[in-house]
Amino acid sequence: MAFQLRNQTPTYKWPVVVEPPVDGGQFGKETFDAEFRRLPQDQLREIGERIDNGAIRDDELCRLVLVGWAGIDDAEGEPVPFSEGNMEMMLNVALVASSIVAAWLDSLAKGKRKN
Repeated sequence: MAFQLRNQTPTYKWPVVVEPPVDGGQFGKETFDAEFRRLPQDQLREIGERIDNGAIRDDELCRLVLVGWAGIDDAEGEPVPFSEGNMEMMLNVALVASSIVAAWLDSLAKGKRKN
């Protein structure tokens, strides 16, 4: 299939896996789907440089690339809608921001090569 520039959507969905520690020295496994902003190459390069230089925290990167989610429920099992406030609450949960960043980087890794 030929690459069709006009078919590039502004966002895309990608699975995120969070593995929090649980009792007994084990790890749980929870998943949700993140919706990421599709960034232009020059912005990806700039973010990559900031990552390499330690000049961006995981929560900051999440605020740049995360624009939605599905599969996050509250304690009663009700879906938690994406909003700025809910995102801030999620980013304050241990391991969530780093898991989102890992998923975003994974989404960019296929076919990537160093320039």
